[in-house]
Amino acid sequence: MRGRIPDSFIDELLARVDIVDVIERRVPLKKAGREWTACCPFHNERTPSFYVSPAKQFFHCFGCGAHGTAVKFLMDYERLEFPDAVEELAQSVGLTVPREGGREAAPREDKSDLYALLDGAARWYENELPRSAEAQAYCKKRGLDADTIVRFRLGWAPAGYDGLIKALGGSDKRMQLLTEAGMVATGERGHRYDRFRERLMFPILDRRGRVIAFGGRILEKSGEGSPVLDPSAQDARKNEGPKYLNSPETPLFHKGRELFALWQVKQANTSLARIVVVEGYMDVIALHQAGLPIAVATLGTATTPEHTEVLFRAAPDVVFCFDGDRAGRAAAWKALEAALPRLRDGRQAYFLFLPEGEDPDTLVRKEGKEGFEKRLREATPLSDYFFGELAHDVDTASLDGRARLAERARPLVARLPDGAFRDLMAQELEKRTGARANVPAEPSARRAVQRPVAVQRSLVRSAIALLLAQPGLADLVAPPYRFLRLDKPGVGLLAELLDLCRARPGINPAMLVEHFAERPEYPSLQKLMAAMVVGEPETQRAEFLDALARMEDQAIALRREALAAKHREGTLSSAEKAELRELLAARRPSAAQG
Repeated sequence: MRGRIPDSFIDELLARVDIVDVIERRVPLKKAGREWTACCPFHNERTPSFYVSPAKQFFHCFGCGAHGTAVKFLMDYERLEFPDAVEELAQSVGLTVPREGGREAAPREDKSDLYALLDGAARWYENELPRSAEAQAYCKKRGLDADTIVRFRLGWAPAGYDGLIKALGGSDKRMQLLTEAGMVATGERGHRYDRFRERLMFPILDRRGRVIAFGGRILEKSGEGSPVLDPSAQDARKNEGPKYLNSPETPLFHKGRELFALWQVKQANTSLARIVVVEGYMDVIALHQAGLPIAVATLGTATTPEHTEVLFRAAPDVVFCFDGDRAGRAAAWKALEAALPRLRDGRQAYFLFLPEGEDPDTLVRKEGKEGFEKRLREATPLSDYFFGELAHDVDTASLDGRARLAERARPLVARLPDGAFRDLMAQELEKRTGARANVPAEPSARRAVQRPVAVQRSLVRSAIALLLAQPGLADLVAPPYRFLRLDKPGVGLLAELLDLCRARPGINPAMLVEHFAERPEYPSLQKLMAAMVVGEPETQRAEFLDALARMEDQAIALRREALAAKHREGTLSSAEKAELRELLAARRPSAAQG
């Protein structure tokens, strides 16, 4: 897929974006000399070993080895494919991603066709909503205003087994896409029918605002609707089922990673201090409409570790809001277990349990925005909920009870990332039980990370590293490159890099490396880019020219030795004899000066 985006556009994009801005929007950075530093977002650590270089437009972690350009950071941090990372970066600087190669480059319609199809489905459902008196009455009953309906793109899936199929099908390929997108189901007798019928439709959007799936709420379970027009509808009627129905897993939709309304939350908040996780679509929408656009919901599944990572990337404080019944408390505990490994310093989780018979929708109607905000402020911190839940059936006044609490808590505390919160939780456990917490640090977290000093490397690798640090150095060297006579690994690559730098004045280090993204040399270039280059720009300039001169000297010395060996064997041609005399003559003044 990468090949469809022209290299020239990647160059322009990397010239426009500032990697410090890209990373700082997601990870708090601190200035450290010419660079910026932070605790690495890709592994747990206490001492910062993650560095961002504005000069190189490159990041590198000396702890886990993660490194790359702004594109690579987005791919790793947001878990995006290359084209999606480029698209997101381009949007941030107002660029439109061009494509080359056309559709013929793909053997079948690709994911862009699925996105277009699902957006078409959402528009069709939106257009159907005003035509359904039943759906209109329900929206009015739930107090949904016109702006909310538009903001969440709410729609209506009408009765009948093939409304969407007729609207969006039209060909075998379109039917194949509808099936792949989870919009069409197949009955026992092989008949295809609309998965969603007589349901209020909630489009589920990805982090870029594209429709990737749907949730549908049934309003009436009577089974009455439009008459059955085709025998295949008998299959469809068997599937009227649950109150809420979500799209199945598809190439675009993985319910363990996605959150309903995260897109709307990010659109409504330029910076977000707190995000609230509730259980239902209508709870989310009610809070947004009440002036609290900070609510999201999981999609018919328990909170997963992937969910919690997405949540903490969105906001440092996450409030999990559940019913106070047994099911709600079970769901809360699963959320706590999912959150523990993600609780790096600076992140906090809270738990809010609602009164019996209430949900966020009903509460915010009764108490208003201020009343619900008060509940959020009074939510239980994770530490209190953690120890309270583990000790609820334990007699902590007894020795046996305290031992049981310690045994329950230790493995869970061990899952916390290394840092101040983990230390405090271990201290609290010791305080409550009297037993030493005895929670070993994870080996990866315990390892002390030292930023390495510059290491010795070959002349070729040194020259490449210096050129990657300052691509403008190429202007000091003109072809033909005399060092090319040196028969050593990397010499050809150095010449290619020089040509590229000379052809692209102003190219920055990140752009230079990205030109080799699909080449076997890419990993080596990334490592050299990440290596520390010592010295002021003028010092680096002198080192670069010195490395090239020494490479040329090595090439001459090797050639001279080869010709001398042939001379001893008596196999020199007349041209080679002349070349050897020239090389020996060139050597004498140098020797006299030494």
